[in-house]
Amino acid sequence: MTNREEQIEREKRAARLAAARIHSKIGGIRKVSKHFGWNENKYKSHESGRNGFGIADAKRYAKAFKVNLKWLQFGIGQPDDADAEPVSIVDVPRISWVSAGQLTDQDGVSDFSEFPTEPAIDLPEGDWICLEVQGNSMNKISPPESLIFVNLRDKRLVSNACYVVCDETGAATYKRYRPSENPSFQPASYEDVPPPRFQGAVTVVGRVRRSLINM
Repeated sequence: MTNREEQIEREKRAARLAAARIHSKIGGIRKVSKHFGWNENKYKSHESGRNGFGIADAKRYAKAFKVNLKWLQFGIGQPDDADAEPVSIVDVPRISWVSAGQLTDQDGVSDFSEFPTEPAIDLPEGDWICLEVQGNSMNKISPPESLIFVNLRDKRLVSNACYVVCDETGAATYKRYRPSENPSFQPASYEDVPPPRFQGAVTVVGRVRRSLINM
């Protein structure tokens, strides 16, 4: 997602937050901040769109203003929709392809706290990272600029499943596992894309369990 797209999403989320506050009829920014014990400047920055807010704050605001969390955070459905079941939303670290390759090193990336995050709904249990797809080698499944969510705990190879893998140089790539082909990690593209040329042994970073297209 580009900086401009991120800004647009932040502004849309801020507008929904303002609408939720107004709908609650509790009062203005100062009054609701005092009523719920929030930091007024922080809340004001979220409602104005100057600063974005993540899942933890979204849950707090949705509960306070009695609006649907998916609507507030993602613009899905209507503010008064009731969730059929509890929704699990997590902030997944969004890392670079270079960092993905480093995950297999003994001294590689271990602290994700400094990375930006992407919210994800109802991911199964696991250790998750998010990557933005580059190029067209997997466009049957994930067009360029799609986001993929990778479970670092899931390294078991399953035919036709998709994985992020890296070779001994630390170069990471996203491919489909085809055990009968050489190499066994192959593109899934509508175009004539050659398979990757790995240097040395190939290590599985994790299995891709979700691909998301930002419209």
